[in-house]
Amino acid sequence: MSTALAAAEAAPGFLSPSGVEIVFVLVGIVTLGAAVVTVTTRQLVHAALWLIVALGGLAVEYLLLTAEFIAWVQVLIYVGSVVVLLLFGLMLTRAPIGRSPDADSENRSAALAVAVASAGTLLWVVVDAFRTTWIELDGPAQGSTEVTGAFLFRNWVLPFEALSVLLLAALVGAIVLSRKGGRAAERAGATPPREDAR
Repeated sequence: MSTALAAAEAAPGFLSPSGVEIVFVLVGIVTLGAAVVTVTTRQLVHAALWLIVALGGLAVEYLLLTAEFIAWVQVLIYVGSVVVLLLFGLMLTRAPIGRSPDADSENRSAALAVAVASAGTLLWVVVDAFRTTWIELDGPAQGSTEVTGAFLFRNWVLPFEALSVLLLAALVGAIVLSRKGGRAAERAGATPPREDAR
């Protein structure tokens, strides 16, 4: 009994966080702030750039949780592919660089209610699912390449490939929209043939 109490007293508690825990909280605050700015700014390009900050903050959080493989997947796929694809889509569709009044639908109260309800539901599901789950830190690394790769390509290969097709469809759609817009502008700017030229 005394050894258990001594071990509990020797272990760092909630009021004495380690340096990693402090950095984790600070990066989490920055990531949350970047995510809020992403969905509240009216400039589409700025929203994409703040999304890079938010996704990069998640990658740092994964590194602090010693899940290096997941962190590099976050950087390579989300920061390096999805955001670049989003920026290409903005450029190919000639989206406005400055403020976009069309991007605001004036439904902020409904959007806030949906966001709060979604966050509450997600929090309740996660807490309920992991209420009695304990992670053994002395066991094999759960974030290693071998474990994650086997789990991803054995159980989640179909959603993984579906996401690839979805990203390809989004890129093709952006190219098609940009070509149609360019042709319409050329037709609008073309002068009608003169009568004496006939």
